[in-house]
Amino acid sequence: MIRLAARGSALSLAQVEIIRQRLEPRVRVEVITMRTTGDRLSHLDAAIVGKGIFTKEIDQALLDGRADVGVHSLKDLPSKLPPGLVIAAVPEREDPSDALIAHPHQTFAMLPEGARVGTSSPRRRAQLLKARADLRVVDARGNVDTRIRRLREGNWDAIVLARAGLARLGRLHEASEIFSQDVMLPAIGQGALALVLREGDLATAGAIASLDDPSAHCEALAERALLSRLEAGCRAPLAGRASCSDGLVRLTAAVFSLAGDRAVREEGFGSADDPEAVGEAVATKLLARGAAELVREART
Repeated sequence: MIRLAARGSALSLAQVEIIRQRLEPRVRVEVITMRTTGDRLSHLDAAIVGKGIFTKEIDQALLDGRADVGVHSLKDLPSKLPPGLVIAAVPEREDPSDALIAHPHQTFAMLPEGARVGTSSPRRRAQLLKARADLRVVDARGNVDTRIRRLREGNWDAIVLARAGLARLGRLHEASEIFSQDVMLPAIGQGALALVLREGDLATAGAIASLDDPSAHCEALAERALLSRLEAGCRAPLAGRASCSDGLVRLTAAVFSLAGDRAVREEGFGSADDPEAVGEAVATKLLARGAAELVREART
């Protein structure tokens, strides 16, 4: 028996169902849903209270032995996990791109001047304004269903969501446009799932080993090394996308000012045997070009 712990949101339940189906019938599975601090404080800006608010209760359940595997969106994980926990597997990754949903159905270029675009992400805000300074980027919170409903009710002209979440919820057809990464570089870890367990739990690690996708895991390591080196939490408009294939990893990353009027962008290549080195090298190049100042500004 493996006990999978996850948040109780519709998206989280869809994600844990993917893992459950891949484990059964060879492994008996129990799904434990938990309400996290992030769920209770959904009215607050995650940039203020930190990424760990979406994982803390699940982490504690693992450490206490009440659950065996935490199923997370990789982008929700802080750059450093609590002592005693490890990312044991990263399943095959969904396309990490961002998606635009507009009401009425319009592409990004078709949005009228001054259109209200909803997002609570500093990364998305910065890149929206960088691409179109005429837009009114306004705060939009809540789960996917809530934000789409509020869009239809006329609160905004458009919203930006992760393509992966829409796909997992069976709502990808509602997207007006999938952003190219030249316009909207994704968040660190976007589109990927992380299976977290207790360090040294070899039995559980062995049971879930077949779920690990080497390319997705390589990309996760490169992107998270970048995040750690920059010491950037979710306040900073940091974006990055790694791609691992044929023994090589390529990483493109950027840091933006909150207003989107300044940005530094870099990329790097290296061996897929050491993706962390690529992440650290790209972070070093970003820092050399002033990324630290942008991160500091975002934190204040």
